[in-house]
Amino acid sequence: MSLPERLFKLHEHGTSTRTEALAGLTTFLTMSYIVFVNPAILATTGMDPGAVFVATCLAAALGSAVMALAANFPVGMAPGMGLNAFFAFTVVGAAGLPWEQALAAVLLSGIVFLLLTVTGVRRWLVDGIPVSLRSAIVAGIGLFLAIIALQKSSVVIGDADTLVRLGPMTEPEPLLALGGFLLIAILEARRVRGAILIGILAVTATAWAMGLVQWNGLVSLPPSLEPTFLKLDLPGLLHWEDGAGWSVLLQVVLVFVLVEVFDATGTLYGVTSRAGLLKLADGNKRFGRALLADSTAILAGSLLGTSSTTAYAESASGVQAGGRTGLTALVVAALFLAALLFSPLAAMVPPYATAPALLFVAGLMLRELVEIEWSELTEAVPAALCALAMPFTYSIANGLAFGFIAYAVLKAGTGRWREVHPAVWLVAMLFALRYALA
Repeated sequence: MSLPERLFKLHEHGTSTRTEALAGLTTFLTMSYIVFVNPAILATTGMDPGAVFVATCLAAALGSAVMALAANFPVGMAPGMGLNAFFAFTVVGAAGLPWEQALAAVLLSGIVFLLLTVTGVRRWLVDGIPVSLRSAIVAGIGLFLAIIALQKSSVVIGDADTLVRLGPMTEPEPLLALGGFLLIAILEARRVRGAILIGILAVTATAWAMGLVQWNGLVSLPPSLEPTFLKLDLPGLLHWEDGAGWSVLLQVVLVFVLVEVFDATGTLYGVTSRAGLLKLADGNKRFGRALLADSTAILAGSLLGTSSTTAYAESASGVQAGGRTGLTALVVAALFLAALLFSPLAAMVPPYATAPALLFVAGLMLRELVEIEWSELTEAVPAALCALAMPFTYSIANGLAFGFIAYAVLKAGTGRWREVHPAVWLVAMLFALRYALA
């Protein structure tokens, strides 16, 4: 019996080494854009982009390998979209925490996340949050990513009178970004594997041909990880001298945990259900191991120097290609390690080349709005408030707070307080406490 067969039980799952390898390649191509996007986002905090590139690849490789070996699931992992934006633009940008302390907040959220998983509270939280709020959270993060993408590419710029307006459409940056977005959409509609990655590289190549970026080479040894490795500042994060500081800490950790809970759990459930893995005799047991693997990956990522690592919905593309076991995820891990050699290419990718990827992912996340029961005002109003507050207050945290508090108040005000799960009351009260202490 071969080693892959012993480790992953390929025959039992009706697959083969070749099928799993192709599925792993497919998943990697659909999610590898993160090695370009994550450094671009986290670099806005002052973090070294080369070190973040390495941390991104290593966190993705480690998380995917743990998922493969611990749960035998065909799920790739990497630093999450939305979570990295919250890290950079809310925790560091708006709240003013140094990035070292923001990494410490990721570590704390990972510890809380792990405890919630081990104790079973994670399942309780997921089961308790209504579908309308869960969908609004995903859609709101999508809107948040969209406004970041439009700003990064100068498609939308600031205005003293109207706050925002259309940018200079005669300049190459916004035109290249919009062209990249349309290219990605066309390729995705044609079911071309790696459409987002192709879009990023196409915009970068065009910018190089126009003399807007400089060629740095294609392959080299990876940059040093030292600028971010173990640089998290936990003592500094915990050393608050007033109540306001603690309220910020409460909000930051709470938002990280909530987004991690819904994003990762929902993705794992969706991908594994699509692969038919939860119907197997050991499906629930393996799902529990996957939740633990997901939790430990967050801890590892914070130590390496990146925002929260999570399961990727793009893993569904590998499942569609026939992936059924952890060998798919192990191939993803190996390819992320190989990506370490392409740091010169990552360094030359301009912000307006990653903006189309952000905008396209944002559009996909808005599909969640169809799950909201718009005819029921006590469900629709909190959901709308949650989703709209994220881009317009430039904060995922504010969107979550408005949504949860509004949901609890509307249900109570209409005499339907019994419909509110204790998890919603708990989260709403924590957010209310955060504002009271501010």
